[in-house]
Amino acid sequence: MKIKDASFAGSSTRISQKPALRLPEFAFIGRSNVGKSSLINMLCGNKKLAKTSSTPGKTRLVNHFRIDNKWYLVDLPGYGFAKISQKERQELTNIIDDFILKSEELMLLFVLIDSRHDMVKNDIDFITRLGQMQVPFSIIFTKADKMGPNALKAQIDKDMEVLKEQWEELPMYFSSSAQTGMGKEEILNYIDDILKKISH
Repeated sequence: MKIKDASFAGSSTRISQKPALRLPEFAFIGRSNVGKSSLINMLCGNKKLAKTSSTPGKTRLVNHFRIDNKWYLVDLPGYGFAKISQKERQELTNIIDDFILKSEELMLLFVLIDSRHDMVKNDIDFITRLGQMQVPFSIIFTKADKMGPNALKAQIDKDMEVLKEQWEELPMYFSSSAQTGMGKEEILNYIDDILKKISH
């Protein structure tokens, strides 16, 4: 699948404020500074679509981008937040939970993990909660161009081993790089496969 048209469709903090046109949603989430905006822009072939920032925790809203009038790419606020108050943290958690638990159009959540580091407790806790809440998800390991293929594989294997302690069946995962475009085709084809399944 190739994305021809990607346009901003609206921001919300509650599911009731989502764009009126209901389309299948594929959402992206990760800890602060995991490279989410860069990845979204790379997938859509538009460097200015999602706002990238050097300040972690910039996304405070649920942002919908309409893709080829067929589906939404949804940019969610991060978890494991940077320096914010307990009250703000709770508000962001409420915004995320409201969307991932109540949106009937959500087909899949992509959880982004920085491939250069071990998965941290925030990542593992979040993924565990997705399992408990039965939210369908896949993992995208970002910034994969920053290390050689052997080191990358070793790090991903290590992270997946950690998940094996809790999961009988491991989630689908991808390696990506916003710099080189690595993973773009695989991720978009995976989304395309899901869209084809639901249209039958």
